[in-house]
Amino acid sequence: MAKKIGDVILDVHNISLAFGGVKALTDISFNVKEHEIRAIIGPNGAGKSSMLNCINGVYTPQHGTISFRGKTFDHMNSREVAEMGVARTFQNLALFKGMSVLDNIMTGRNLRIKSNIFMQALRIGPAEREEIKQREFVEHIIDFLQIQPYRKTPVGQLPYGLQKRVDLGRALAMEPQVLLLDEPMAGMNVEEKQDMCRFVLDVNDEFGTTVVLIEHDMGVVMDISDRVVVLDYGKKIGDGTPDEVRNNPEVIKAYLGTSH
Repeated sequence: MAKKIGDVILDVHNISLAFGGVKALTDISFNVKEHEIRAIIGPNGAGKSSMLNCINGVYTPQHGTISFRGKTFDHMNSREVAEMGVARTFQNLALFKGMSVLDNIMTGRNLRIKSNIFMQALRIGPAEREEIKQREFVEHIIDFLQIQPYRKTPVGQLPYGLQKRVDLGRALAMEPQVLLLDEPMAGMNVEEKQDMCRFVLDVNDEFGTTVVLIEHDMGVVMDISDRVVVLDYGKKIGDGTPDEVRNNPEVIKAYLGTSH
């Protein structure tokens, strides 16, 4: 059954970002529709991670706006973005290496915890009941990502591919409406990539989560994306379905290196 793509949930409009005199992004516009997998691709230095950093409030663009569910912002901070329902994984794993898989994923529930820190520390009354409820949610994610055997293992002892899965789990624990994935398959072998592709598709399908994905592996992008936006040197050079992008002369030039 074909999946139902909804209306625009995230609209990036004329975003420009510079560091000193160096332009990272120039006048970039594109949108993301509810329930789609939207890829952002481009050669190294194209501005892909900078774009994600603008969406999730890490960078403030000098020009342009970002709209989420029809509400427009020229700047948001990371916490506001998370509270609205946007979660992010990182290219370089930002996990707590000495903590268990379970505890790492539990950190993604912080925004959902209502009891105050004193009650949490003493684990009394409502705080204890709430922790049990949050743990149940986290156990569901652990089952979903098939990492049950490692739930008590310190993350630093896991192979890289599994650490990436824990990172995904922590983002899912926030129950995001939009999930930003920054190179979720970087550094993985073929088998690990296939697993991660399956999880991304399942997250999109079973949880209904909208996914925005940066990825270097063109095969992966073409296989799992609904639409693709292409950046090169901070400018948008292509936008459309995988087939449209694959046959776009400017995109072919950028990737084959003949334009520079």
